[in-house]
Amino acid sequence: MPEFVGAIDQGTTSTRFMIFNHDGGEVAKFQLEHEQILPRAGWVEHNPIEIWTRTSAVIQSTLQRSGLQASDLAAMGITNQRETTVVWNPRTGRPYYNAIVWQDTRTDRIAAALDRDGRGQVIRDKTGLRPEAYFSGGKIQWILENVDGVREAVDRGEAVFGNTDTWVLWNLTGGVNGGVHVTDVTNASRTMLMDLDTLDWDDELLSFFGIPRRMLPEIRPSSDPAGYGVTSGAGLSSGEVPITAILGDQQAATVGQVCFSPGEAKNTYGTGNFLLLNTGTTPVRSKSGLLTTVAYKFGDQPAVFALEGSIAVTGSAVQWLRDQLHIITSAAQSETLARQVQDNGGIYFVPAFSGLFAPYWRADARGAIVGLSRYNTDAHLARATLESICYQSRDVVEAMQQDSGVVLDVLKVDGGVTANDLCMQLQSDILGVPVSRPVVSETTALGAAYAAGLAVGFWRDTDELRAHWAQDRRWEPTWTAEQRETGYAGWKKAITKAFDWSETD
Repeated sequence: MPEFVGAIDQGTTSTRFMIFNHDGGEVAKFQLEHEQILPRAGWVEHNPIEIWTRTSAVIQSTLQRSGLQASDLAAMGITNQRETTVVWNPRTGRPYYNAIVWQDTRTDRIAAALDRDGRGQVIRDKTGLRPEAYFSGGKIQWILENVDGVREAVDRGEAVFGNTDTWVLWNLTGGVNGGVHVTDVTNASRTMLMDLDTLDWDDELLSFFGIPRRMLPEIRPSSDPAGYGVTSGAGLSSGEVPITAILGDQQAATVGQVCFSPGEAKNTYGTGNFLLLNTGTTPVRSKSGLLTTVAYKFGDQPAVFALEGSIAVTGSAVQWLRDQLHIITSAAQSETLARQVQDNGGIYFVPAFSGLFAPYWRADARGAIVGLSRYNTDAHLARATLESICYQSRDVVEAMQQDSGVVLDVLKVDGGVTANDLCMQLQSDILGVPVSRPVVSETTALGAAYAAGLAVGFWRDTDELRAHWAQDRRWEPTWTAEQRETGYAGWKKAITKAFDWSETD
C-alpha cells in the first residue's frame, strides 16, 4: 500500500495541499492565497476559477517539492470553507457568478423574511440552523433571482450548485468530462436545505428558497469506502488517486483533534473561530444561540452530531490590521506589537464586520472600537484585537455550557492563530482553563486525511488515530478571577455598542 495520504484544504483566504504519513505527521505542504473580492459593504466574493487553479497549483507544487508522485498517495480527502456558494454550468465549467462567501451579508433580508411567517421555525426544527445570511440557501436564491438566465439554465440542466468542496471535487474528477457532483453530510448540513433526521434534501425547505432539487449535489458520507471518484485533473499525470473523504473545515478539525467521544470539544482559529462539541449520535437542539450540525459520518456508521459556536471575524481581524490599517506588515507582527503594552489600555475592539454570529446573531451589528483616549496607541489596538478573539470564544463556551452542561477541563485549539503565543495565553486567562495546542496545529487538513485514510484501511480505526495525537504546548491561566470578570464585563458592555448600526428588515 502507498505510504501517504493527501488532503486539500480549500479555505477562506487560501488553499493548501498537505501530505501526511502513517503517524499523522506532516510530510509536505504548499499554500497559495486567493483574492478577497469586496464589491460593496457587506459583500464578500471569491473567483471560483481562481480557487480551482490555486487548488491545482498547490497539489502539483507539493508533489514536486516533496519528490512524491500521485501513486505514493493511498487516498485523498477534501476539506473546505463551508457555506460559500458556487453556481456553474456543468457543460462549460464556467461559474455564473463569483462564489458568495459565508461572511457575505447581502441575503440578510431573505433570512429576516423567513422568520416573519413561521418558516424560520421549520428551518430550526429540521436543520438545527437559524435563518441567517451565513448559510448557503439564501445565497443560492439570490443568484437565481439576480443573475440573468440562471433559473432558465437550471431548467435546461445547465446550472448546478455546490459549496467549494463540490466545486473542487467536480473539477478534480474531470469537470466537463464527467466530473462528479457530490457533497457530504457536513457540508449539506450548512445549507438550510437538509433535514438532520433524514440526512437528505428536504422538499419543503427547498420550496422556501425556490431552489429546484435538480441543481443540488448527491449527499454522501464524510468518509466513504466506495469513494467519490478518482483524480483526473490537477496535473496528477503519474497516476489516479481515490478521493474518499469530504468534510467541512470545522468538522475536519474536529476529526483532526480526535474529538470522537461525546463531550469532547475543539476550537479552530482561522478567518473566524469555530468551537464544536461532540454530542454523539443524537442531535442536541440549542437554546443559547448555538447551531446543531453534523460532525461527521464514517461509511455506514450512524452520523455523529455536534453543537457549534460560529464566530465570523477573528483571524481576519488581524488581517484587517495588516491590509486595511497597515499598522502591521504580517500576522505574526500583531503579537510583537501587542506585547509592547501590559493591557488593552481600556479599549475594546468588536470586529463585527459582517454582523455578529453565535451566540448573539445580530446581523445589524457592525465593528466598533470603544474606550479610546489620547493615551491609546497602535499597540493597544493590536492587543484589543487579540483579546476580541478570546472574548468571542468565551461567549461561545458559556453558551455551550448552558446547552450541554459540559464544563471544559481544557480547550483543544488549532488553526493559524494558535501560532500567536500571546493570543493563546490570553485565551487561557479569559476562559480560566488550560489551552492545549497539538503538535500538528493544522488539524483541518489532518482531519480530511484521517477520514480519507480510514475509508481505505490506511488507518484501522479511530483508536489508532487517538494514539497519534500529541500536545505541543499548553497554556495555564495567570489572571486572577477578579481580572477575568472585570475584563469580561467590559467586553459585554462593548458588544452592545456594536448593535443597531445596519438596517435590516
